[in-house]
Amino acid sequence: MSQTVDRALSILPLLAEGPADLGQVADRLGVHKSTALRLLRTLHEHGMVYRQSDQRYRLGARLIALAQEAMENLDIREIAHPHLVRLNEQCGHTVHLAVYEEDEVLYIDKVESRYPVRMYSRIGKPVAITVAAVAKLLLADLPEHERRVLVDKLDYPMYTARSTPNQEAFLKELAKVREQGWATDLGGHEESINCVAAPIRGADGRVVAAMSVSAPNVVVTAEELLTLLPLVRRTADDISGEYSGRTSAKNSV
Repeated sequence: MSQTVDRALSILPLLAEGPADLGQVADRLGVHKSTALRLLRTLHEHGMVYRQSDQRYRLGARLIALAQEAMENLDIREIAHPHLVRLNEQCGHTVHLAVYEEDEVLYIDKVESRYPVRMYSRIGKPVAITVAAVAKLLLADLPEHERRVLVDKLDYPMYTARSTPNQEAFLKELAKVREQGWATDLGGHEESINCVAAPIRGADGRVVAAMSVSAPNVVVTAEELLTLLPLVRRTADDISGEYSGRTSAKNSV
């Protein structure tokens, strides 16, 4: 029975590459055409594959609908939280999780610093979108047209001398972030607060959230905070793997 299930599941990645006929499926599985046909018929009955008029098979609408439903029901905060806690235990600094919604970047989770001097932030509160490291990651991943439309209508308040001054500078910063795959805010919102951030990606490679570590200068310098970047990126990769189904929660610990 396990071999039958294994063979049936092996058909799906093949059809994800494009429609295939019975012979191609049998060859890929290394089985007789009659065996391949039985598997395809079962998958077809459950809506997992569809037989076209040219007798080739493709992925079925039911499978696509299930995948979409599963993605919609994934709670990135629930998946990420244990990883954020573990990162906080390792470094001691404030850890944030943020998402992009309706032209705003919002904090959806936070693990407080263990140090007495902390930064002020609140779950559900929009971030300073033109300077925050998590915002740079989320906006850098937007389709170019959508990114330019958003950037064009933003204001560019000078919170500090290091704030992003205008649209041109912001687009340049987003291009840099998109290329390097991580972001910083080194005194751009508050002179005394620095931040390093990394993206969390879904199964399609798109950025679905961003996480960061922040700390005040009196606790750690910007240079010292930057040494945590490999750990932050590794944590983000672990969350990405679990969120996209590439790794299990057990394996990512």
